[in-house]
Amino acid sequence: MSFKNAYIPYGQYWSTPFSRWQMSFQNLHAIKFAAEITTRFLKNREISPNEFDEVILGITIPQLYCFYGGPWLASLIGAEHVTGPMISQACATGTNCISMAAQNIETGVNKNVLVVTADRCSNGPHLVYPNSQAPGSTPDAENWVWDNFGRDPFAKNAMIETAENVVKEVGITRKEQDEVTILRYNQYQDALMDNRAFQKKYMLEPIEVKDRSGRKILATVEGDEGIYPTTMEGLSKLRPALPEGTVTYGTQTHPADANCGIIVATKEKADQLKKREDVKIRIVSYGEYKTKKGYMAMAIIPAAKRALENADISISDVSVIKTHNPFAVNDVYFCKEMDINWKDMNNYGSSLIYGHPQAPTMMRIIIELIEELVLKGGGYGLADGCAAGDTAASMVLEVSVD
Repeated sequence: MSFKNAYIPYGQYWSTPFSRWQMSFQNLHAIKFAAEITTRFLKNREISPNEFDEVILGITIPQLYCFYGGPWLASLIGAEHVTGPMISQACATGTNCISMAAQNIETGVNKNVLVVTADRCSNGPHLVYPNSQAPGSTPDAENWVWDNFGRDPFAKNAMIETAENVVKEVGITRKEQDEVTILRYNQYQDALMDNRAFQKKYMLEPIEVKDRSGRKILATVEGDEGIYPTTMEGLSKLRPALPEGTVTYGTQTHPADANCGIIVATKEKADQLKKREDVKIRIVSYGEYKTKKGYMAMAIIPAAKRALENADISISDVSVIKTHNPFAVNDVYFCKEMDINWKDMNNYGSSLIYGHPQAPTMMRIIIELIEELVLKGGGYGLADGCAAGDTAASMVLEVSVD
């Protein structure tokens, strides 16, 4: 899928800090929290919620009353006239939401779309499904987050097992995983330099977390929470998470809580809204793929190639590459297949280090992709990442800096 007329106004996007699960954001209702942050963002930017033709909500973990989805979020931010879909595609949700917004711009259905992604991995719901056919009418039940991380109902394996399957088939070593993790941790440190100058280009903070009464401040969050200092010595001491495996808790990401937002618009509307006159951001293409069952990380290569083909460019034309890497395995595999040096991608951080709150993950990656492209003076950027169900989604953007 390719686009010619879908744009992102520079600076009209945000991410909250990513907070490791069971930390400061653990009790915040994901949609209400997103509505609060969206309202704050629009007020800061002096943008009326009435300017939007559509609100798209990306969310993957049920919250109380999430049945009302996008229309409820729109009403909470003051856009009571607006409706839009609720999208859930696991880790690919952010990419898919932006793609859907771009499609509606491209086809002339809308001129100005607000896309919001929100999830809370903390305190995930325990769901019970009636089953009158079971012995004693015992209901079926699941822990939405933990059970689904732990078992794909089709492939019959856990997420981490998909990584180990790729390790065995491709021949990825424990040392390679440790080394790429250290590199990604050090790249993240660059985003913290100069009082976190890079992150402050897009991160909305500080965030005061209050109690149920709304009066007492329980925590003030400035920057990502729950990132552990990482060293090669520390990684080498960790045992594999699975018997006879290679992936440790140090070389995989952690669940998190957060929300992100981005505006997708026509060129004319984007020109009106952008914060810098000299920057133009065009959504170029989208690609997705499903690979053989039990080999999730392998889907990232054909997904990326589809996005590049739809953009009519090659990987050598890309200036910035950012990936969702739930396992260090993903980046080792990507670089092997694309003939890319580890150092030539994921500058300023990636989800391997700052965490994975599901729907917002790829959206933050795309936002950081934009900011790095601006720093480089423009060019093509590729955002790529795997998702549950042995799938992946990828997007190409083009940034011009005059």
